[in-house]
Amino acid sequence: MRRILVLVTMLVFVVGAVPVSFAGDMEILGVTFPGEKVVAGKTLKLNGVAYRKALGIVKVFVVGLYLENPTDDAEEVINSEQVKHLLTHYLTSKATAKKIQEGFLGVIEECNPPELVTKHRSDIDKYASWLDKDMAPGLTSFSTYVPGKGLTMTYQGEVKGTIPGDEFMKMYYRYNVGEKAQKRIRKGLLGL
Repeated sequence: MRRILVLVTMLVFVVGAVPVSFAGDMEILGVTFPGEKVVAGKTLKLNGVAYRKALGIVKVFVVGLYLENPTDDAEEVINSEQVKHLLTHYLTSKATAKKIQEGFLGVIEECNPPELVTKHRSDIDKYASWLDKDMAPGLTSFSTYVPGKGLTMTYQGEVKGTIPGDEFMKMYYRYNVGEKAQKRIRKGLLGL
């Protein structure tokens, strides 16, 4: 049994992902994500967690995805009409507002079709403008999608705003779990 636990622990650190089958609270790089969270009046379950590194060595953040209906299907995460919540805990003080904004812009554009990027340029720029403060260890941000309302960003405890509708939300989740998303993040959030 101890050997299996050691093997699973090693896999988590190598892959940076924790599978959905490990229901309940999950800890990654010293941050614990509760197994359930009540958001917008719905009880969401932790779908998966992951971490992001920069330059191959700096651990930037850990992130957890909460869904009403957990799934390992990226298309279901992207397209489903359910409350979705993405919680990010920062681990470094090197995550400046400028780097976070540039990173968001680059990745959301890379992970989405050019025609959608063009169509939603003002929403993309608005969302990036909300990432306006440097992060530091212990600080958080989260986005919440509520069907019929839109995607709301809360950054360092301040509600920045909501982008209505579902098209931008789909772009946002495609950037996190779609085919072109960063592999460690995609696999972790999908619990693979």
